[in-house]
Amino acid sequence: MSRIGVLGGMGPSATVDFMEKIIQLTPATRDQEHLPVIVANLPHVPDRSSAILGTGPDPLAALLAGIDLLNDIGVGVIAIPCNSSHHWYAQMAARSRAPLIHIAQSCVAAITHSLDGRPARVAVLATRGALASGFYQQALRARDIDFLVPDAATGQDHVDACIRAVKGGDMQAGAAAFERALQALAATGATAVIMGCTELPIAAEAAHATDHTAMTLVDSSLELARATVTFALDKGWNKPTWVS
Repeated sequence: MSRIGVLGGMGPSATVDFMEKIIQLTPATRDQEHLPVIVANLPHVPDRSSAILGTGPDPLAALLAGIDLLNDIGVGVIAIPCNSSHHWYAQMAARSRAPLIHIAQSCVAAITHSLDGRPARVAVLATRGALASGFYQQALRARDIDFLVPDAATGQDHVDACIRAVKGGDMQAGAAAFERALQALAATGATAVIMGCTELPIAAEAAHATDHTAMTLVDSSLELARATVTFALDKGWNKPTWVS
């Protein structure tokens, strides 16, 4: 059970980005000090956002099949680097034999630390489905954090374009769309931006967004990776008994 399970492929680039963050966050100086990870890269799961909005097939059966696969392997914790899939968090957690880390809870928990005591007004950038689901809004309200959700005037169309571009492998277009989304948010008073789709941090890196925005960018993939690594290190999974 001393293995991290990743239910990925939603999308594949976001899964690779998440894995890179797991590696970078692990305090290792040799192979044997890294954390064991089993990745189920399952890109054929139906589109989560479309399903939430009622315009596409239900992905729950495919998500649960992925959980079953990781159950059969015997992982000790599961992380899912796809925000919109957390609309079905309760059903997946009930199916999983291992703890299932919630990406939004991990991300929102990092807000106060990220802002270093400054007042927070948080813009939530995510798929339209994730926003309709409301799990980010619920997590922010639970911590009394002021937030806004963009509309067409404040950048949602640009967010949509960014996500499509990254999923399609066009990082340049994704970076440009992400920059336009930040520009649209500039007049809203937002002090922080939750990148609540795991394609968005990829675009932000390509755009070098942290170099030219006063808003704090909170990376949902990074916060999920931090929570996952913390869980695994606390269990000592980086110290197998057969390695001297």
